[in-house]
Amino acid sequence: MTGWSMMTNIIIVMLPYYYLPPSNAGLIPLVPQLLVFGLFNIMSLIAASGRFVDALFDPYIASLSDKSTNPKGRRIPFMKWAILPAVISCCLTFYPLVKGESMLNASWLTTTLVFFFMGATAYIIPYNALMPELTETAAEKVKLSSFQQVGFVVGIIIAAFVNNFADLVQHNFDIADRNQAVQYTIWGIAVVAGLIMLIPVLAIDERKYSNSKPSHLPLLPAISKTFSNRNFKYYLISDFSFYMALSIISSGLLFFVTVLLKLPESIGGVLMGAMVVGSLLFYPLINYLSKKIGKKPIILFSFGLLSLIFVAIYFLGKFPFSSTIQIYMLVLSAAFPLASLGILPNAILAEIAQQDAIDTGENREGMFFAVKYLFVKLGQTLGIALFAFLTVYGKDPGNDHGLRMNGICGFALCILALIFFSQFKEQKPTA
Repeated sequence: MTGWSMMTNIIIVMLPYYYLPPSNAGLIPLVPQLLVFGLFNIMSLIAASGRFVDALFDPYIASLSDKSTNPKGRRIPFMKWAILPAVISCCLTFYPLVKGESMLNASWLTTTLVFFFMGATAYIIPYNALMPELTETAAEKVKLSSFQQVGFVVGIIIAAFVNNFADLVQHNFDIADRNQAVQYTIWGIAVVAGLIMLIPVLAIDERKYSNSKPSHLPLLPAISKTFSNRNFKYYLISDFSFYMALSIISSGLLFFVTVLLKLPESIGGVLMGAMVVGSLLFYPLINYLSKKIGKKPIILFSFGLLSLIFVAIYFLGKFPFSSTIQIYMLVLSAAFPLASLGILPNAILAEIAQQDAIDTGENREGMFFAVKYLFVKLGQTLGIALFAFLTVYGKDPGNDHGLRMNGICGFALCILALIFFSQFKEQKPTA
């Protein structure tokens, strides 16, 4: 989990900052701030196109994995061959063809993102489909999901420290070019991520732990049956809204820090670390509460709290106390909702997939997670696209209205997630 989290979050955190940096970042813009049809800037369309191709690829990989009769397992063989393409394309994403604003860079970025997302999908969908196969009870699912989330947030921290690592690269290797230092840093992180992603491939004997039988449903009927699950629909819409809101925070963090609060960009990694350490402290409480009161009340509370945090983003830099206190209050307030929304949704989906297999006799775990990640990626894409679009209305010191509007949009998305998840019918906890 840590490995693929490192790479996907490098894309989310660094892409807008690297290609459309604020004026005080020490980087040069690499794609033009052009509006298409008067609405969408180039970066929005690039992000959307890469994720759109990826979203179409998700169900295809899920179907192949669900129907696989490979003697080594349905999931692990796909994961093994996906690692190298994901690592290479992640690195190439930050190697523009022209050192300056150019539509050639836009074309190159679109291509590398498509290949990265396809490689990541071929690993992530089979990986997540292992959860309902390796666990039996609801408590086991929450426990495994908790450990997975630890790995995911560690990946977020490492991705958030790209600029800190780039500072070290510049200092220790005497590299004057900031862009080059960032590129070397991303190569290093991506290679380490690939090695970490090899661990489950080498360490898990899928045949020993999984007894699921291959699905025989063709692709389109499998997708149709997956969407027919009522609970799954409400789950999907709320998950989509949450990830779109989360993507706004991830894409905007460095902008909020350097532009709204006028703090150094190197504090971004420290803030992520503080938020993750804070969230880790809540993991035992979330595991305990999920057994006592169920998962749904915790998730609804988390959506409500996160909506208030987004409102606070609009006012960053305007509160009557120091910028450092403002940002630490914000990230520490986000610790509980991000912990619960990282742990519980995957455990809930594993239960949905497991119950559906019992009801229908078809093991379509891969398809459930594929459809989930299709919506996650669409949410992340639209989140990045919305953030990039709003930068047109101000992303620099003294001209920051576009950045502040992201707070209002995030608030609306969290309220939408809360409304739809309130319609979700939770299963009674099992031992």
